[in-house]
Amino acid sequence: MQLVCPAGNLPALKAAVDAGADAVYLGFRDQTNARAFPGLNFSEAEIREGLRHAHDRRCKVYIALNTYPDSARLGAWERAVDCAAELGADAIIAADMAVLDYACRHHPELPRHLSVQGSATSAAALRYVHERFGIARAVLPRVLAIQQVERLCQRSPVPLETFAFGSLCIMVEGRCQLSSYVTGMSPNRHGVCSPARFVNWEEHADGRRSVRLNGVLIDRFEAEEAAGYPTVCKGRYAVGEHVFHALEEPTSLNTLDLLPRLAAAGVVALKIEGRQRGAAYVSAVTRVWRAAIDRLRDAPEGWQPQPAWQQVLAGHAEGHQTTLGPYHRGWQ
Repeated sequence: MQLVCPAGNLPALKAAVDAGADAVYLGFRDQTNARAFPGLNFSEAEIREGLRHAHDRRCKVYIALNTYPDSARLGAWERAVDCAAELGADAIIAADMAVLDYACRHHPELPRHLSVQGSATSAAALRYVHERFGIARAVLPRVLAIQQVERLCQRSPVPLETFAFGSLCIMVEGRCQLSSYVTGMSPNRHGVCSPARFVNWEEHADGRRSVRLNGVLIDRFEAEEAAGYPTVCKGRYAVGEHVFHALEEPTSLNTLDLLPRLAAAGVVALKIEGRQRGAAYVSAVTRVWRAAIDRLRDAPEGWQPQPAWQQVLAGHAEGHQTTLGPYHRGWQ
């Protein structure tokens, strides 16, 4: 199984490669990718350096072009496809049919992976995208139970990649009406939920902090309380007499317990989420999954997730807690 790891910047790319990633994925510094935060992503020069570092160590580099352009901006995505091909990327990860069509027609030698944002959840959908755009792989959405993943692996015309660890989205892979409502900008159209220019932190005299998104109060934190990047879905709100995470508690997907089952199903690649996270996160999480995959390969009988692995992953999870999310639905 290939281990595909996030690279939000050059130090994170090198950390992932050096920790044992088989592939890294990254984006340009624009809205063609779904992590278009200020200070993240790569210039062309940095991608060239990253490609050299990765390829010298037999690691692949995938470029995420996984947002949805409107008709007026499609040219920016087409130029990004051209640039990815010229740079020598090992694949692009795309969701929009116009982007996939352009890549298929103009750069047929450049492998195309269907992004999780493409939301292909059936064999019929996978077959259509494969026949029409020649995709070499599809990343499955994080809305499927493990039983559904197993059935798709049996029927899919292309190899399948699943998410293994990292942030979850309560919407259908970035189709966020909450962010669009509060800011007027969609994650899948503009590359980020809670765009930084709408975020405003307020410091209070007693040390507490409040955060607003486009004027809407999202959360308040005590003086010593850790605060993650503010998003509408993970905010705390007054509901009746109570204030709590009314939509979603901060937590991270962790499928380590399912690793043997995913391998037996035929999943070809496991993806770690987190291009917005730092090199320390990337290094630690990559090392855990590298060790787990290698141990399963070398000694599958009696394989068990090690407590030390789970401790590291929990320490890097949102809210320091993890979940199997939709994977764990026995009725499916």
